[in-house]
Amino acid sequence: MQDSIFTKIVSGEIPSHKVYEDDQTLAFLNIYPSVEGHTLVIPKVQIEYLWDLDDATYQAVMATTKKVALRLKEVLGVERVGERVIGLDVPHAHVHLVPFTAAEEFYAPETKEEPDHSALAALADRLLFS
Repeated sequence: MQDSIFTKIVSGEIPSHKVYEDDQTLAFLNIYPSVEGHTLVIPKVQIEYLWDLDDATYQAVMATTKKVALRLKEVLGVERVGERVIGLDVPHAHVHLVPFTAAEEFYAPETKEEPDHSALAALADRLLFS
């Protein structure tokens, strides 16, 4: 299998706006967010579908998802953080975390605008676990 864009992010070949990293997982801001703080959580190993991960890796992804969701809620002051597993765009398991207060925010489409990397970097700094 060819390296996915997420595998290239894990290896440092492509930059990202990281908010959390451990030995098994990585969480970074979506550069085409539907809302401020839209974050992706991935396993560092490239497996196409979340359900195909071994149990230990799946549990690590879910533990990171919970940590990052709570951090998003705290820092952004939103009522909720929704979770979506879509599995269409990138052949690398990933979970979308979408901070929101109103339902229409959760269902908003991802932006198609050019990423504002300075704004994303500033947000990542606020969200980054110390």
